[in-house]
Amino acid sequence: MTDHELHRPRATVPDDVREHASRWVRGALIVAGFACVALGVIGIFVPLLPTTPFMLLAAACFARGSRRFHDRLLANRTFGPLIHEWRRHRSIPRRTKFAAIALMAATLAVSIVFFVQPAWLKITLALLGLALAIWMYRIPSRPATADDQR
Repeated sequence: MTDHELHRPRATVPDDVREHASRWVRGALIVAGFACVALGVIGIFVPLLPTTPFMLLAAACFARGSRRFHDRLLANRTFGPLIHEWRRHRSIPRRTKFAAIALMAATLAVSIVFFVQPAWLKITLALLGLALAIWMYRIPSRPATADDQR
């Protein structure tokens, strides 16, 4: 790696897809990538299972396992923009972050009020939700710019 490559600004993202030399490792990475995609999709509906980190992990697995699956994930209209945002700016769009926190709070509130009986479990769920919301809030975000609308 040249000195110029080491000091490249984050906004310019290199092509990170470098398939592993071992066929077995590539296979394991592809399986792990699909498992992460499945968990991410489930996370859309389950409040304490975050979608974005699983999609980022899937993209990382596919980057070493399969260029084809990596490119398909990045081309996905739902998950692709989140992955591009993370790769370019190491951030999650502010709107996405606040929507995720609001949806998580709403579903947890419904669960706590209507479905969970023991008080200790209600408190535990509320504390886990609060911890996850704080963690998510602390992930860097940036406001949308005109370039993001293209």
